[in-house]
Amino acid sequence: MDADALRAMQAPIKERYKADPQAAVITLKAKGTLDESSIACKVETGRALAVAGLHPATGGSGLELCSGDMLLEALVACAGVTVKAVATALAVPLKSGTVSAEGDLDFRGTLGVAKDAPVGFARIRLRFDLDTDAPQATLDQLLKLTERYCVVYQTIKSGPPVDVTLARV
Repeated sequence: MDADALRAMQAPIKERYKADPQAAVITLKAKGTLDESSIACKVETGRALAVAGLHPATGGSGLELCSGDMLLEALVACAGVTVKAVATALAVPLKSGTVSAEGDLDFRGTLGVAKDAPVGFARIRLRFDLDTDAPQATLDQLLKLTERYCVVYQTIKSGPPVDVTLARV
């Protein structure tokens, strides 16, 4: 595909976003499950091959992975491995758990449709749902240390605001 073909493909999308800015705001999601027997997190990608391409909101076919989805999946994977490692280090018994992330982004920014629209995620939410009998003070420490040592979380923390929650399941 050349620049002209790309422009032609994206022109109607850009016009739609100019006419309806809210249509460009999409929430992407990622989810993972903590491994029961080892320090690992199984990230649900839904795809066998990690081939990145344009998101359909920017003219992509949807057959390739979106890098925004991959960013959230990386956050879920890193946070899942980290919470499992910290739980293991603190001897916090986890019966099961899931980690999920979702992020809101306005595709007008990345398409250059509106100069006031940000490029990238405006907000990311990271959530841990853990089945455990550990006391709340221990869970507070688990979350604090997971945030501190998660490489992906720490990397993106200074960018968009990140809401983190932990819920007992």
